[in-house]
Amino acid sequence: MDKMNSSQVLLNNGNNLNLISLKLFLRNQIAFFSELKGHPSALIGFIILILYILMAILAPLIAPHSPTTTDLDNRLLPPFWLEGGKSTFLLGTDVLGMDLLSRIIYGAQISLIVGFLAVGISILIGGTLGMIAGYYRGIFDQIISRLADLLLAFPFLIFAIGMMAFMGPGFLNLILALTFKGWVEFFRLVRGEVMSEKTKEYVEAANALGISKLKIMVVEILPNIIHSITVLGTLRLGYMIIMEASLSFLGLGIQPPTPAWGSMINDGRDYVMNAWWISTLPGIALLILVLSINLFGEGLRDLTDPRLKRS
Repeated sequence: MDKMNSSQVLLNNGNNLNLISLKLFLRNQIAFFSELKGHPSALIGFIILILYILMAILAPLIAPHSPTTTDLDNRLLPPFWLEGGKSTFLLGTDVLGMDLLSRIIYGAQISLIVGFLAVGISILIGGTLGMIAGYYRGIFDQIISRLADLLLAFPFLIFAIGMMAFMGPGFLNLILALTFKGWVEFFRLVRGEVMSEKTKEYVEAANALGISKLKIMVVEILPNIIHSITVLGTLRLGYMIIMEASLSFLGLGIQPPTPAWGSMINDGRDYVMNAWWISTLPGIALLILVLSINLFGEGLRDLTDPRLKRS
C-alpha cells in the first residue's frame, strides 16, 4: 500500500512538473510574439515566411494544374492581364506549355525543403562538433578548427559547384554539397559560445556536483546558446535557398521537369524579350522569400540579443 501511494505521489509530481514546463513554454511563446509585434519588419518577414510554408504544404490543393504536364498548344502564353492571356493560366506558361503558377507553387516546396534540410543538418554536425571542441579543447579542437579554416578558404558557391560537378546533379547530392561546407559557421559559433559559457559559475557548480560532462553540455550550456544558433540558422536558411537556386540555374541542382525556381529562371533566359514572365515571376518569388527570411532573422537577432535589448 505504501509503495502504491509513493508511486502515485511520484506520478502526480511528474505531471505537475510537466504542466509547469508547458505553462512556461507557452508563456515564453506568448512573450516572444508580443515582442515580435513591436518589430514590424520582423513580423512582416515572419508572416510572409509562414505563407510560403503553407503554400508549399498545400501545393497539391491550391495548384491549378500539374507542374510537369506539357501543353504545346498553349506554350508561351502571357499572364492573364496581358493581351493573349487566359484565365486558366493566371501567370502564363513556359516554353513547353507548363503552367507557371503551378510550377512556382511547387517550386516553393523544393526551395524550403532544401533550405531547411541543409540548415538542419549543418546545425546538427557543426553544433555537435563545436560543442565537443569548445568544451574539451585539445587535439580534437585543433584538428576540426584547422579543417574549418581550410573550408572557409573556398568561396561557398565555387566549392558547391565543384562538389556537384564531382558527384553529379540530384536532390541528395545537392544536400550533401550544401552541408559539406555549411556546418563550418555553426561550428565556429557554437565553439566560441561554449568556450565562453564553460568558464561561468553555473558550469563550475555543475562540475562540483559531479554532473556528467555530456549532461552539462546538453542540459546546462545548450539552452543558454540556443538563441544564437537559431538566429544564425534563420539567416543561413535564406542563403541556402539562394545557393540551391544558383546551382539549379547552372544545371547542377534540381533537374527538370521537377519545378525549381533556379532552373525556371534559366529556362526563360532565351525568351526575356518576348516572354519575360518565364524568368521574372520565379525570380520575384525567390526574392520575396529570401527577403522575408532575412527580415525575420535580423529581427530575431534584435529580439534575442540581450545587448541589443539593453541599448
